[in-house]
Amino acid sequence: MNLPSRAALALIALALIVLPARAEDALPGQVGPRAAPTTKIEVHTLPMMDDTPRFDAEAATAKYLARVNGAARAKSDAYFEGGYGLQVVDLLWGLGVAAVLLWLGLSTRLRDWSADKSRSRTVQILIYVAGYSLFVTAATFPLTLYEGFFREHAYGLSNQGLLSWLGDFTKAFAVSLIGALIVVPVIYAVIRAARERWWLWGAAVAILFAAIYLAIAPVFIAPLFNHYTALPEGPLKKEILSLARANDIPADNVWTFDASRQSNRISANVSGFMGTTRISLNDNLLKQGSHDEILAVMGHEMGHYVMDHVTKGLLLAGLVIIAAFAFTHWGFLFATGWLGGNWHVRRIDDIAGLPLLAALMSLFFFLATPLTNSITRSMEHEADIFGVDAVRKPDAFATVTLKLSTYRKLEPGPLEEIVFYDHPSGKSRIHSMMVWKKEHIGDVDMRGTEDVP
Repeated sequence: MNLPSRAALALIALALIVLPARAEDALPGQVGPRAAPTTKIEVHTLPMMDDTPRFDAEAATAKYLARVNGAARAKSDAYFEGGYGLQVVDLLWGLGVAAVLLWLGLSTRLRDWSADKSRSRTVQILIYVAGYSLFVTAATFPLTLYEGFFREHAYGLSNQGLLSWLGDFTKAFAVSLIGALIVVPVIYAVIRAARERWWLWGAAVAILFAAIYLAIAPVFIAPLFNHYTALPEGPLKKEILSLARANDIPADNVWTFDASRQSNRISANVSGFMGTTRISLNDNLLKQGSHDEILAVMGHEMGHYVMDHVTKGLLLAGLVIIAAFAFTHWGFLFATGWLGGNWHVRRIDDIAGLPLLAALMSLFFFLATPLTNSITRSMEHEADIFGVDAVRKPDAFATVTLKLSTYRKLEPGPLEEIVFYDHPSGKSRIHSMMVWKKEHIGDVDMRGTEDVP
């Protein structure tokens, strides 16, 4: 309907309302009352009655945190705080391996040996990458074995025997090797083609491969390490799928995987990208979590999907990756200008300089840890709030957070949380739940839950 037609209808409606009143007033001999009789009514303001039960979010948070104390709290703190030092050790160990390769001339020998095997630049790089990966893996294996096997067993966090752990380690090495054999030749092709601007195009290639990995990991990589089966039909599965449909998540099944063969840690995820979305939860969550705790966790995980954290994270990570490549480019030019003659590496397209590129990249990401952790932590907090809004089970989320305390320190200092936590701390998460509960304590489904269960 066009504007003139709407105006005409408005005028007709106005005429139908106004004209009868005017006609009535115009009839002779009929004079109606000009005002209806009224009675004075006294109005008094009633005292406001606050029937909302009082709820102290701070006290509730403290009560939850008090459930983990003594030896359990000390063990959790020691495990997590020990990881701070290990991050430094990992960096220094990696830098040491790179130094050995460069200063002892091992990298240039491997480059020359690769050149003897083929005239193809791409094949030379493939041979070098294979040799380099084997050397670095072997050189870092003692630290990997300690961190991934012995330390996990010392804190009671691993269920794997040594042979099973070695099997997973071998699979992980194979996946990383295949990835390196695909990505590194492309990066060096970009270096040769783009020259001084290689770092910008190289970052774009890295972001592209990251997106591809996110798409294929749930379908092709995750099943290499765990067995995935459909969650049996039942009320829990129906509720999870109902929650997914209510939040427009394109999943028609729920999967469970046998994480208990590796550890007792509980986890779940809504993973995938560009059509590979999959809702998964591990068997530890099914065994250790109550019905409400499982739903609370799934609400959080669905929050990541609904708020498109994969895309958001990829874009933010992309900015960090661009900065990392720029840092690596300028760092390489500086280092080779100073020491390149000793290493027999001068040009950035020389594959023998790969250990230096890797060392600079690892140094950048170590220094950027507070930034990358803060990016991830903010999205985790968003998913927490989405989850409790969707599922409305703040107490269940609080209790499942306590179950994560076996390997996460519950109460860090503010700076400690900013630097070392890629998730909100247990204290922060429980406090967020209790604040949410306080603001909804008058709702029908929240009434009668004032006491911490």
